[in-house]
Amino acid sequence: MLGAVPRSSFLPDVIWAHDMDSGANVALDRNADPAAWAEAAAAEHAPIVTQWDDGDHQGLEPGRVPTSSASQPSLVRSMLLDLEVSAGMRVLEIGTGTGWNAALLSCRLGDTNVTTVEVDPEVSARARTALNAAGYTPEVVCADGSLGWSAGAPYDRVIVTCGVREIPPAWLAQTRVGGLILAPFGTHYGHQDALVKLTVQQDGSASGPFLRAVQFMKMRSQRLVRPAHPDFPGDSVESATRVRVPLGDWEPFTFAASLLVPGVTHLVHRREDGVTVLWLYSLADTSWAAVFYDDEVEWEVYQSGPRKLWDLVEAAHRWWQSVGEPDFDRFGMTVGSAGRTFWLDTADHPLPRVQVGQRWESGAL
Repeated sequence: MLGAVPRSSFLPDVIWAHDMDSGANVALDRNADPAAWAEAAAAEHAPIVTQWDDGDHQGLEPGRVPTSSASQPSLVRSMLLDLEVSAGMRVLEIGTGTGWNAALLSCRLGDTNVTTVEVDPEVSARARTALNAAGYTPEVVCADGSLGWSAGAPYDRVIVTCGVREIPPAWLAQTRVGGLILAPFGTHYGHQDALVKLTVQQDGSASGPFLRAVQFMKMRSQRLVRPAHPDFPGDSVESATRVRVPLGDWEPFTFAASLLVPGVTHLVHRREDGVTVLWLYSLADTSWAAVFYDDEVEWEVYQSGPRKLWDLVEAAHRWWQSVGEPDFDRFGMTVGSAGRTFWLDTADHPLPRVQVGQRWESGAL
């Protein structure tokens, strides 16, 4: 199906090819270098940035934040397989982007069975033009995707092509019982997402496993707003640790910590002197922590505020090791009117609360 609907038909003249290893974004102009543009457009494992800074960007240099893209074909293919569509199904797509994914769904299911929602008017209009030029006419809606699109409900499938930090109630309400919601989900702990496959239940809740690590641009209405924190070192308390947690967006422990440690975001700063600093910031108060990793076997820890954030992460690491250092696909989530619960292996094994001394912190965010 991807061969019948090439990604190149949905790309603008100026694109930025993203290198997954280096993180570099290389500008390519179809009019100036058509061969290089075509090579990038056809690349199997390379996402392509098509918009920076919500459209407030000019020139060939990359902007500050990528805000629209065409996902790499290998990821698009795997997500469509995960969606498990069959003839006659109605699909709601959240995040039209270039329109390529909506075209693929239309090719498989027919235009009348596909609705795609995009929040950015310029991106939405460009996608509609590209879809029509390619011969596809799904319903293209310019609206807030977190509200779904009730006019076309109920849907058999909902596929989300932006990273989310909440599963909106509208998606549950607009999906038929037994239908699937496929979404890149994560918490504000970091930029990382994992693809979750939720099945809608009779009571209106949805539950299902995480499949694997992915990383998407975040839904605009759910982006992280970082609170202000006191300057380092402030009134912090110094201690030491012998625990060196795995760092990086694609590390299974980073994902486990994101589910176990509530209301916290983190940054990793690799300094030129070889020291790596793990920064932790509370999203609810002024608590913060910093761990300075070097070549030693014991490392400095600084913590400040009512919550001892490093203690929470250290406790989460102990739990993660005690259950066999589970990968992404051993975790799952249940979401409904009562909130959300994360679990390990099966829905009747919710993640524990993280214990810090005699105090407990909830792992069900």
